[in-house]
Amino acid sequence: MVEANPLKDSFGRKIEYLRLSVTDRCDLRCFYCIPKGFKDFSTPSHWLTFDEIERIIAIFGQLGVSKLRLTGGEPLVRKNLPELVQRLGQLEGIEDLSLSTNATQLGKYAETLRANGVSRINVSLDTLNPERFQHITGGNLSQVLQGLQAAKQAGFHPIKINMVIMKGVNDDEVAAMVDYCAANDFTLRFIETMPMGETGQDASQNYISLQDIKSQLAKQYTLIPTVMGRGAGPARYFQIQGTNLKIGFITPLSQHFCETCNRIRLSVEGTLYLCLGQDDKIELRDVLRQGISDAELRQLILQAIALKPEKHEFNQKPEQVVRIMSMSGG
Repeated sequence: MVEANPLKDSFGRKIEYLRLSVTDRCDLRCFYCIPKGFKDFSTPSHWLTFDEIERIIAIFGQLGVSKLRLTGGEPLVRKNLPELVQRLGQLEGIEDLSLSTNATQLGKYAETLRANGVSRINVSLDTLNPERFQHITGGNLSQVLQGLQAAKQAGFHPIKINMVIMKGVNDDEVAAMVDYCAANDFTLRFIETMPMGETGQDASQNYISLQDIKSQLAKQYTLIPTVMGRGAGPARYFQIQGTNLKIGFITPLSQHFCETCNRIRLSVEGTLYLCLGQDDKIELRDVLRQGISDAELRQLILQAIALKPEKHEFNQKPEQVVRIMSMSGG
């Protein structure tokens, strides 16, 4: 049974949101995420199996985690993912099952994912310019836009567009992305670059504070503070007066949100990361394969939560986290 007292870390924060990476691989190559020519991906034998994932998530659900997001890499390149979605969606305690994706595979999977229990999706989309999209990701923009329309038709709502703003790369497309999201009834979220691994540190050269973007938008629109309802993410939301469009700002550097952090991350290899911007972690895969009992696994998870740090140190120690974003699930 789900316990009355949810997980709490040593700073009194309730841990109710788990981001689960089902693969570190991706069919795109965003330059701020995966290094050019990178091939050091985890081998499938090191991945958590569906049975192992289900066992871990079941215990988290019993302990009070109610929100589960599937991430990657690109989660939809994991074989038979809809089967895992169905299994996880039936677990006690899991009330909100969502997915982060680049949308390249949504044309194929949107209907099945919706039918199997995914209710919300976040889509990474940094530009509406086909040539610029190819430069940033190495991929085809039309495939992503088609995937987004398939998601709309499948009934996903809300669909959130995540746009990493980079100075001199795509910061001239803010208004265009606002118009696109307003026209399609998408929620738009701007994200600051983070110094995750070599690629993230390189991309930090293009860093722009979202406080500047917000000021830019405020000159054109009236921004009304609002909330999103379901979800447990770090964005601060505003609604554009006179429209249904909500815009979120995710600001890990210019205005961090660590005091309200309720998230932990589980990598495809079974590493439980307690903070995206720190290396505090605990390994679960090996103990699973060595025959740990559910009671022992539960105790190990409780011990891990006690290790969650108070805050990241992206500003003070930008070189600290050497793993690339796709290794820890975004």
